[in-house]
Amino acid sequence: MDEEGRNYIQQIRRAGQDNVFLRWASNAVETVSMPLSGYVWEEDGEIIGNVSVIPHRQARKKYYLIANVAVRPEFRNRGIGRELTLSAVQHASQHHADEIWLQVRDDNPSAIKLYRGLGFEELARRTTWQTHPDRNAKSMDFPINITRRFSSDWPLQEGWLRQLYPELLAWYQPTPWNSLRPGLFPAIYRFLSDYDVRQWAARTGILPAAVVSWQAMAGGNNRLWVAIPPGGIGEILTVLLQHTRRELFLHEKILFDFPAGEYNEAIKAGGFHPLRTLLWMKVGETLQDETRKSI
Repeated sequence: MDEEGRNYIQQIRRAGQDNVFLRWASNAVETVSMPLSGYVWEEDGEIIGNVSVIPHRQARKKYYLIANVAVRPEFRNRGIGRELTLSAVQHASQHHADEIWLQVRDDNPSAIKLYRGLGFEELARRTTWQTHPDRNAKSMDFPINITRRFSSDWPLQEGWLRQLYPELLAWYQPTPWNSLRPGLFPAIYRFLSDYDVRQWAARTGILPAAVVSWQAMAGGNNRLWVAIPPGGIGEILTVLLQHTRRELFLHEKILFDFPAGEYNEAIKAGGFHPLRTLLWMKVGETLQDETRKSI
């Protein structure tokens, strides 16, 4: 129950008391990417387990995300979570899902074991990092030059971003290409969309060695998009993140999503701390085929 989780619970409670919202939700469960439907496990008139099913459409494909699998502690280890998850998989299959996904925290080994036992396959592991900007953030002594991002940097930056934010996950967390690209039309798009974007590049020569993009949207979170090649120099990323914290000192907090592993220590040295690491898991073909046959 971190800050984001507590805010989510408050939103659910407010929605549950809004009759107008509930009437709308009952007609929109299969058309909007919100946790409006799912299943509960009930015993003796009490709800003791829950699972949400979230539909999403993109590029002519229909995805379902299984979320919020939860069972009251005193009722665990009875197979309830397994049955709820299977019900969600069957629901998605009945509604002709092309792919079925879920996310699970890496510090929840029992849930990971459950999902793997059901036939889910891990396809990605990503960490959400957060920090508070600080105009006095320390700067590591490392021989690099930090400048604004130039238009000529874009081919390298785009290639790195496509590796770090793959199309495999773009259906759920799309990279804001129109916000990051150089040129007149992206600039017009940012202006009309009320997006504020700032970008910095770290250089050891003419070419960039890493690029950080900051994107702020009206009423939204301040988010970074980090571009660095696999096997790059961690200290370069550290210095660039420290610079970013100083440049954004007027803002309350910033966060970004990044593949877990290679650059963890460099990101921590840059003044960020991990909020959570999520495993992205997808229903294997065997489970999905078996579910379709059982319908």
